[in-house]
Amino acid sequence: MSTSDHTDTIVALATPQGVGAISVIRLSGTDAIAITQSVFKGKDLTQQPSHTIHFGTIHDDDRIIDEVLVSVFIAPRSFTTENAIEISCHGSAVIVKEIIKVLLKKGARLATPGEFTKRAFLHGRFDLAQAEAVADLINAETDNARQAALNQMRGGFSKEINRLREELIHFASLIELELDFGEEDVEFAKRSDLKKLIYQIQGYLTSLIKSFDQGNVIKNGVPTVIAGKPNAGKSTLLNVLLNEEKAIVSDIAGTTRDSIEDEIVLGGINFRFIDTAGLRETTDVIEAMGVARTRDKMKQASLIIYLVDLTHTTLEEIDLEIKALTDLGIPHIKVGNKLDKADPGLVGQLTKKGFTFISAKNGDQIEELKENILSLFEVEHVKTGDVMVTNLRHYQNLLQTNESLTRVLEGMDTSVTGDFLAMDIRQSLHYLGEITGSITTEDLLENIFSKFCIGK
Repeated sequence: MSTSDHTDTIVALATPQGVGAISVIRLSGTDAIAITQSVFKGKDLTQQPSHTIHFGTIHDDDRIIDEVLVSVFIAPRSFTTENAIEISCHGSAVIVKEIIKVLLKKGARLATPGEFTKRAFLHGRFDLAQAEAVADLINAETDNARQAALNQMRGGFSKEINRLREELIHFASLIELELDFGEEDVEFAKRSDLKKLIYQIQGYLTSLIKSFDQGNVIKNGVPTVIAGKPNAGKSTLLNVLLNEEKAIVSDIAGTTRDSIEDEIVLGGINFRFIDTAGLRETTDVIEAMGVARTRDKMKQASLIIYLVDLTHTTLEEIDLEIKALTDLGIPHIKVGNKLDKADPGLVGQLTKKGFTFISAKNGDQIEELKENILSLFEVEHVKTGDVMVTNLRHYQNLLQTNESLTRVLEGMDTSVTGDFLAMDIRQSLHYLGEITGSITTEDLLENIFSKFCIGK
């Protein structure tokens, strides 16, 4: 969809699918109010002031579909800066479908994913980084994630990026001016001042780049695999961590054939715990598939909790398992289970190897395990105004900006001509501009907004 297409009126359900007390249907576009008025009986919506709510009924010809409340937003005082309507109806899927059908019949069209927010961006309501924060705010699963998204949506991150761009644009224009006087030996942009500015910018970029490790954990959580041999107590541990009977527990080896997932929040971080099939050689085809999936899950994890049955494992076997675990190169915690039945000598040897000991069945030492998990992902509480990179696209753009600025510094050290300096500075400006959307392409916009929900 090209940016020139954003003149028609779009409609979509803004609340989640399914039965609820209330559903909200959104319209946006020049004719949003007029289209709604054509199916609404109550006050004349076209004559009402902005930001008012009106009771009435939605009709399909002579048939009443539902009693509703209609909120009116007159351009430019709306989310999209267009005329906008929100219809609050009863939360029946049938009612929602019928209302949208009659609105489509009157000239609206179904919105594409993220189209409301895309229109808000295209109309200057906020920049691209702020638009992406809208989706992050909707999907936030922890208070830290919510605050990080809210800070970005309010524009703190964007203001800093725009400030850096403006300073670079100033120097770029001076260097471009030098090129116009190429036959005269003039220097409008002092190289020492440019170096000083780049060092300042790179210092700030470095702090933003470093913040991504925390930001990514806050936004996306930590996929955590519980792995080990059959009957090590993986499912029991998952149930204890979740405080519910999520996984089937049995003394029969190979009971867990597939991965089981659920989430808990520890220290403001969302951990997605995954219980997996036990790691062993097996002739059972189905169990073998489960084992293969376990190995795949381990490679994709950000944390592995490797569980050892202290009552049925030798030190030699444990050493082999630890080596295989280390070779994966993924952060891991070594946990010995069934401490209440374990040989003290084995416990003493494993203590030297950095093991944490628990009894999952009895719930012993579980809090200590949680503390050990959190120690690997120390995340400070996000406060209002904190600038933190949580978006992989922004992280990549910042890295590319930093690399381009390094080339500028190298160019000045080797006395390259102004045209090469200008080219690298322009490249830096391009990458910074992609973050906020001051430089963008239709493909980039489609890729970003296609990940939004339909009604946003």
